[in-house]
Amino acid sequence: MKMKLEGQVEEVVNKKVTRRGFLKGMGGLSMAALMAGSPMLKYFAMASPEEAQKELVSKWIASTCQGCTSWCPVQVKVINGRAVALRGNPYSKANHGEICPRPHLALQQVYDPDRIKVPMKRTNPKKGRNEDPRFVPITWEEAMDMIAEKMMELRASNETHKFVLFRGRYSYMRDIIYSALPKIFGSPNGISHSAICAEAEKFGAYYTEGYWDYRDYDLENTRYVLSWGADPLASNRQVPHAISIWKKVKKQAKIAVVDPRLSATAVKADEWLPVIPGEDGALATAIAHVILVEGLWNREFVGDFVDGKNAFVPGKTVDESSFKENYTYGLVKWWNIELKDRTPEWAEKICGVSAEQIRRVATDFAKAGPYAISWLSPGASMQVRGGYTAMITHALNGLVGSTDHEGGVVQKTKVPAYSIPDIKPYQDEMAKKNSKKPKIDQRGTLHFPSLKKGKSGGGVVTNNAADAIIKEDPYDVKVAIAYWANFTFSCSGTDRWERALQKIPFFVHITTHASEMSHFADIVLPAAHQLFEKWSFLKSKQNLYGYASLTQPVIEPMWDVRQDETEIPWLLAEKLAQKGFDNLYRYFKEQFKDPETGKAPTNSKEFAVTAVKMFTRSCWDPTDKNYGKYGEKLKGWADFVEKGVWNSHRFKPGKIREKYKTKTGKFEFYSLTLKEALEKHAKKHHTTVDAVLEATQYTARGEQAFVPHYEPAYRWGDPSEYPFIFFEHRSRLNREGRSANCLWYQAHKNADPGDENWDDVLKINPVDAQKLGLKNGDKIKVVSPTGSIVVKAKLWEGVRPGTVTKCYGQGHWAYGRIAAFDFHKRIPRGGNNNVILPPDYDRLSGSTARHGGVTRVKIEKISQA
Repeated sequence: MKMKLEGQVEEVVNKKVTRRGFLKGMGGLSMAALMAGSPMLKYFAMASPEEAQKELVSKWIASTCQGCTSWCPVQVKVINGRAVALRGNPYSKANHGEICPRPHLALQQVYDPDRIKVPMKRTNPKKGRNEDPRFVPITWEEAMDMIAEKMMELRASNETHKFVLFRGRYSYMRDIIYSALPKIFGSPNGISHSAICAEAEKFGAYYTEGYWDYRDYDLENTRYVLSWGADPLASNRQVPHAISIWKKVKKQAKIAVVDPRLSATAVKADEWLPVIPGEDGALATAIAHVILVEGLWNREFVGDFVDGKNAFVPGKTVDESSFKENYTYGLVKWWNIELKDRTPEWAEKICGVSAEQIRRVATDFAKAGPYAISWLSPGASMQVRGGYTAMITHALNGLVGSTDHEGGVVQKTKVPAYSIPDIKPYQDEMAKKNSKKPKIDQRGTLHFPSLKKGKSGGGVVTNNAADAIIKEDPYDVKVAIAYWANFTFSCSGTDRWERALQKIPFFVHITTHASEMSHFADIVLPAAHQLFEKWSFLKSKQNLYGYASLTQPVIEPMWDVRQDETEIPWLLAEKLAQKGFDNLYRYFKEQFKDPETGKAPTNSKEFAVTAVKMFTRSCWDPTDKNYGKYGEKLKGWADFVEKGVWNSHRFKPGKIREKYKTKTGKFEFYSLTLKEALEKHAKKHHTTVDAVLEATQYTARGEQAFVPHYEPAYRWGDPSEYPFIFFEHRSRLNREGRSANCLWYQAHKNADPGDENWDDVLKINPVDAQKLGLKNGDKIKVVSPTGSIVVKAKLWEGVRPGTVTKCYGQGHWAYGRIAAFDFHKRIPRGGNNNVILPPDYDRLSGSTARHGGVTRVKIEKISQA
């Protein structure tokens, strides 16, 4: 058997492999390894009599799920070396020791026979969707040598800035590969995925209360939840916490859901407000109008009129000196500039929600304050003009005094952690100079202010990198590495990424699966699965607890994989050193020391563990200056590994409001913080704030730019040709778009309201379907101004008439034999929403505009069910 296995391995390594042969050959290799006695796969094999007599050894081992950005602490049940089940980590205070469905699907990911098993090299120089890459297996030594050689060519030509590191999902080991690697090498281009995730959402909280991050919510004590496109029971953040506590929330609070789709959360709500996509801002301003007109604002937090008489009368301006504010700034300015005319009757015509319901929701929400939550989500903010909508919806928390208050919206307790050591001593002159060149995503240009934390160009514009690469503006890209990313699938305007990747001379993809992005790679490197095979840690918050949660190798990898953020940078640093550039290798060797032993790592695996111990030592090391300062006192590294999670003290609201990190130190209804940021960006480009707003597709001019205000929805497509507004939603089974090759995902897709198992459907209201002569199951073509997909029609009352919706996640033409309808012929299973979504942005934040009905579509019937 051993000789036969060696022969099969040699055969696979030496021959060229087609796309079909890649999966078939690697599947054969894994079976050969199985039959040779691989300890990880014995449960698939006929056990010998001796093996059958062995006692089963079962243990629960701590790790972390990264199926969404909650990053819940979990435990993995391992029996004789094989992961067989998952559960919530009982030591976690944030998620009540519970989990949602997503972690369970990870079992099918780690043992997926379609995973990349060894490094692969492209042998077909032509790149394109219809080109077979003709990958052949190579060794890690060969792969690192090829990558290092290409990078050294850039140093030889003083073009290190033409190297790009694309980061998708990440752990907090990220800065090793994302920051240290490009900067020490000499490139400014660490390009993250963040702008296709939720940067516009953070914009709202920052330019009102100075907080650029996701918020936490005191569901335990709230009396009202006003949800703006969030679906916390299924697909938004903090799902395990929400599921665990929702019965209590239902009992003590009212719930209102603003969403054109009857989501899982909307089903359990007291009020469903089926807003016209993209018009959330009109609804929010009308709610604010009602709160002020009816005198329902929180006077303790906001303040009051000097004479105690409410002067907020519809259509009438108010003397600013007549109102004395407490913890806020600019309420009367906001009223005079924006709110005085935003009546419910005005909003009804725009957002499609009745004036009667607007008044009822506004009144009930305000009366519940300050024990009330206005819960902003990407759905109401990742729109072309979504930045201001994010500000309005968050400003409602300010009006009712629920920001930084029990039962309301809070920031987070600090999770103590270290990042990478100082890189500057390891940057040579070339690196110092070239790492200051403009980034490839064009952030900070006139049209892309990307005002993260008030800085022009402070944020990323992920999706625009494709256009910049195609246009070679500000320069051409020659070498790129991407990890845990699949922008060819996950970014709107997918065809642009296909063209951009074709244009890059040398592209490396670090991934668990052969994805759409892998198809354009010159080198494909097999990544360890984050939950089962990788050392790292995550920081997050739920239930007013912050936490640091470990991931660790709970099983031995079946295949020749490496950890993306630690092992691979180490291996690359070694190879670069051999070729004459040792700066990165010296940095790793000299700056990374085991906190317990003081020893430097000697290989990639030691480096991975050492880095995690360094970054997390405040959680477990009694000699660290921050030990026990912010939460639990774990009893050393071994205790952290055993428990898997460190919990902070529970957040106590009330201190932040004493001094917000805004320009005024107050909660800003008139944002001097935003005014300063816009004026600095305008000055940088020798223009005016009004010109900046015009360049970024906003309609506001003058003082309106500095207050939360309504912006009309921006859509692609003429209504006469494209009659339906298209919007998308998320699945409770999506591990951030990486679940589609799991059988359980396809077999249980109807867990998402309106969806069908093993299918991809466009949900359309029966009223609209009747006009088109559509029935359930009809095959249809969905056409937008930028693309088309073929799916099936699903008649469903849970979608607002005049709109159509589809869940994100299907439509893979790669990723595996289940995800794709025909992997070998590159035929997708259903349609990828990003094919019909246009590449547009909320340019103030840099966020991709994938929500708010950014495009209209038309529907063409292909065949009857």
